[in-house]
Amino acid sequence: MSPKKAKKKEAGSSNVFTMFEQSQIQEFKEAFTIMDQNRDGFIDKNDLRDTFAAVGRLNVGNDELEDMLKEAPGAINFTVFLSMFGEKLKGTDPEETILNAFKIFDPEGTGVLKGDEIKYYLMSQADKFSEAEITQMFTNFPLDVSGNLDYKNLCYVITHGEEKEQE
Repeated sequence: MSPKKAKKKEAGSSNVFTMFEQSQIQEFKEAFTIMDQNRDGFIDKNDLRDTFAAVGRLNVGNDELEDMLKEAPGAINFTVFLSMFGEKLKGTDPEETILNAFKIFDPEGTGVLKGDEIKYYLMSQADKFSEAEITQMFTNFPLDVSGNLDYKNLCYVITHGEEKEQE
């Protein structure tokens, strides 16, 4: 009976790979490899601390790291890592919902927001962004030459994981 259980468990864990396209799995694998600083095949507290340090955040507390690790059902190997992202992405709001949230700041419906204004709102309202988080966002989603953020493309990337082809 135990070989049957093992087979069932193996089939269940492999389903996570069907949630993503091959290119997405490859991107997650690259991210996992970057985070697995000691290259042992698992992400642990030291790996997380080193990853934060690599992006300039040096003062991460043990409690915060332990809370992050507690989100996993056990040791974080690549399959668990992928499963965790699958669960997180499954809860992502539909693109239309996210677009509607941005449209509050864009009453004319231009599809773009002034970078300075969105920075102000993100740093002063609700779950306040830090300067580092704003910098990271603008690095990943650069402002155009006029200083505007293309929020329609940002929403697409949030919900689909890749940039739209320019039409």
